[in-house]
Amino acid sequence: MRKLTKKSQMFFYAIGGMGVNLLNIMVGSYLCSAIIASGFDAKAVQNHTFLGIDLVLTKPEWWLLGMSLWAAFGLVAKIIDGVIDVPMASFTDNLKTKFGRRRPALLIGLVPMILAYVLFTLVTPNPTGQTLLNTIFYGVMLCIFYSFYTLTMVTYYATFTEIVETQKERNFMSNVKSVCDIVYFILGFVVVSAMLNGMNIRLVSMIVLPLVLTMLIPLFMIKERSTRAEDQTEAVEPVKTVNLFKSIAYTFKNKNYILWMVVYSFMTFGVQLFLSGINEYFSVAGMKMMYVMMGAFAPVPFTLIIYNKLTKKRGFGFSFRYVLVIFAVGMASMFAVSFLENGTLKMILAILTGVISSFGIGAMFSVAYSVPSQLAAEEEKKTGVSNAAMYFAVQGLFAGVASGIGGTALLTLLKTTSRIQIPWQLPSFMMEQEDPKNTFLITLIAAAAMLVSLGLTFLLPKSVQDMGKEEQN
Repeated sequence: MRKLTKKSQMFFYAIGGMGVNLLNIMVGSYLCSAIIASGFDAKAVQNHTFLGIDLVLTKPEWWLLGMSLWAAFGLVAKIIDGVIDVPMASFTDNLKTKFGRRRPALLIGLVPMILAYVLFTLVTPNPTGQTLLNTIFYGVMLCIFYSFYTLTMVTYYATFTEIVETQKERNFMSNVKSVCDIVYFILGFVVVSAMLNGMNIRLVSMIVLPLVLTMLIPLFMIKERSTRAEDQTEAVEPVKTVNLFKSIAYTFKNKNYILWMVVYSFMTFGVQLFLSGINEYFSVAGMKMMYVMMGAFAPVPFTLIIYNKLTKKRGFGFSFRYVLVIFAVGMASMFAVSFLENGTLKMILAILTGVISSFGIGAMFSVAYSVPSQLAAEEEKKTGVSNAAMYFAVQGLFAGVASGIGGTALLTLLKTTSRIQIPWQLPSFMMEQEDPKNTFLITLIAAAAMLVSLGLTFLLPKSVQDMGKEEQN
């Protein structure tokens, strides 16, 4: 693959995934919520849901281990999202076409993903209420969306290893990508939230759909030679690839990487629980989501500067622990603030909790690109095998299981079960809610997950702890 040499090229390339990731936010944080009216207050139901009623089966069943059928579908979809990363990665790593491996794989993933998104948004097979047909339809669309979203993004992230030469360039692209993540998070959680004050989620979802075309940037910028055997020449050394099982073996033999996956999974569990239930949480916590999210995302480009300086001075291990502590404090503070009765004071402190969380948010997204791409590049130098997509695939497998448990199964349980007894007094507006649920616990559980991830970081080997650390003169 032809390398990018200019920072301007790297900058635009890193923007490519923004629109696709925005669709992922729309599905995970809005569309899956739009088919279950339970958990919203009366004011939010009209615009935040498709029809103002529950459309899928949400009653817990004993034969589903206490989960509802929809929760089971959501968990399966997330697990499929993770499991299918592996064959999808092998597919893109070994694709033989006249146009190379990465561009065709991007296109193959992009089209079905968009189609599943449109069908999920616009079609309700039975609009009368909770039916098995609706549950199966939305579950299947969810599986299709996540499967082809996976192929698209695993392919795109794999190119971060291949399209630039050095760790410094990868870090630059990862940081730009993190800023882009914040842009689409602002679009998803601030702009979309504002739009939902006057429009239904179906219309809003269609308005943001054209942003998916940012993926055309890498499609045009990637320059690969043919990977077909008949087009190979002795003058150009072919890319060394391995089959699915060998690629998996190479990846799982990397102990540093697997340890990182365990740490990453607990972090993902907490983040996805919060992001997937963000609409319901702010609906019951008495806070204005738009303002809190502005506080959380607007400062991120500046907080990334702090994270990068800490990494250069003390190494990745220290800076990542700083990130986890900050985010845990932000989540715990948000939980505490939700109990205040004074509206003005509550809003000020709520925004402040968002600002505190911002010091962790950007870096938490950056590590998802920088750590796997760097470990894959180091392994390629050792073995000569180019299977960067598999590193992101296995990360997707771990993340899929973690987010399925947190962002689907646990979240559905919190949304649909009556509020637990707690040893402190709830504010009056919570007490007055009809059939109150446990959604208000989301931030507290997310904070606890960050602390577990924090403890596990001390098990990471020195080579990972010192990653990014510059030699001191």
